[in-house]
Amino acid sequence: MTVLFVIFMLLAFLGIDYLVRKSHLRQQTKRARLEREAILNVAVRLEFNDEAKSLKRVEVPQPRARILAVDDEAVVLDSFRRILVLEGFNIDTVQSGPEALSLVQRNDYDFVFTDLKMPIMDGVEVVKAVKHLRPDVDMVVITGYGTIETAVETMQSGACEYVQKPFSADELAAFVNKLLIKRQARLQALRQPTVRIVSPSQAEATPSNEFCIPGGSFIAPGHTWVRIEPDGQVRVGIDDFANKAMGAVGSVLLPKPGTQVRVGDPLFSCKRGTESVTFAAPVSGLVQDLNATLQSEPARMTISPYKDGWVCRIEPSDLTAQLGAMRIGQPAVAWYGEEIDRLMAAKAAQADPAQPLPWTALQGFLAQELILK
Repeated sequence: MTVLFVIFMLLAFLGIDYLVRKSHLRQQTKRARLEREAILNVAVRLEFNDEAKSLKRVEVPQPRARILAVDDEAVVLDSFRRILVLEGFNIDTVQSGPEALSLVQRNDYDFVFTDLKMPIMDGVEVVKAVKHLRPDVDMVVITGYGTIETAVETMQSGACEYVQKPFSADELAAFVNKLLIKRQARLQALRQPTVRIVSPSQAEATPSNEFCIPGGSFIAPGHTWVRIEPDGQVRVGIDDFANKAMGAVGSVLLPKPGTQVRVGDPLFSCKRGTESVTFAAPVSGLVQDLNATLQSEPARMTISPYKDGWVCRIEPSDLTAQLGAMRIGQPAVAWYGEEIDRLMAAKAAQADPAQPLPWTALQGFLAQELILK
């Protein structure tokens, strides 16, 4: 009986807690809507003649996105403000294309809605001009029944979608919310690191969110690259993953010519302050030439990882057997994707995810071939 009473009390507590939370959320939503209505009633009366003669602007706290709408019909713009402000968007409205372009050059918008049929400058011209000035802005065409075919044609000029008028409040709200979800998903995908195969020279000018693999070279598990030379020797250096994971290098300790190494033996080290990371030999053989320039200019290793930043050349003793442990081409690209996911997860787990991983935390990414001190 006591157990049943405890279970009943627990269920009752959970039910009450759920109802309280739901009621609190409804109150918050209602309060936010009332605040937006108050802002809407006041803000549209403000003047912004210094930016555009017909500009009316409404701004809300913590906006979900910023929208510019241009239409020569004031009633359409009134609908945009009334509907979208209550949905939590900042909204600017103007009545001509030239005014819209002036605002686009001064402000950051997520979306620009433009009518097709307007004097002075029509919607097609607005779409082309805005995409030229700000390719990152999503363009949406406002169209009537008789101009749907033209609206579809504007997609070729850069418009991402069109909305048909007349529209109800629910229809416009649902449409814009759908657009926002698609935009956020696209921007999130663009922020994800990409991997591509490049020539050694191309790797010198890649953005921080792009990882490069040298075409025609093998990538070893310890994130060194191996390129077979015409004379049968192999050239060795660090790959772009190690390059971006480590960041700046203070100095490089090179192997001695004539040193006999085996796969997994320490080959060369990078140092920065008190941190040191030692890369292992990707192949067995005799060390031949060194890139002595790295001793005086260690930055070459990170600036030009696949060209001027090479480390040494090795006369391999069993290259055919050892190449099987390496990756080249698309298999290397796929593996890089897995390594990048692990790196991003490790950085996200840090107290400050924006900071690079300490060198001592890279051992799991550089497998057994990378020895850390």
